[in-house]
Amino acid sequence: MLAGMLGGCKVLAHLDLRGNDIGAGGAGSLAEVLGECKALAHLDLCGNGIGGEGAGSLSGVLGECKALTHLDFSGNGVGAKGAESLSGVLGECKALTHLDLSGNCIGSGGTRSLAG
Repeated sequence: MLAGMLGGCKVLAHLDLRGNDIGAGGAGSLAEVLGECKALAHLDLCGNGIGGEGAGSLSGVLGECKALTHLDFSGNGVGAKGAESLSGVLGECKALTHLDLSGNCIGSGGTRSLAG
């Protein structure tokens, strides 16, 4: 329901959804509308159990958020697979100055993906 309403928020600059247990399904729903939030500069998804699948869903749209400067993806258990998905889009986030991936068990494989 919230994800559907976000599509109409064209000037939304700050979205804090930390600790809401949205999971992979919620991440998928969010991904459907996040690209419409062109002014979004700060996105906090900390502690939502998004996992690798949810990270994959979101990575498909994060590159459309050209104003994004702050992304907190900590504590979501994305693992190496999720880190690999995110690494493919981070280069498109030219304004990004803050990225938090702590607490995701990305391991050396995920780290290599992020390092490019």
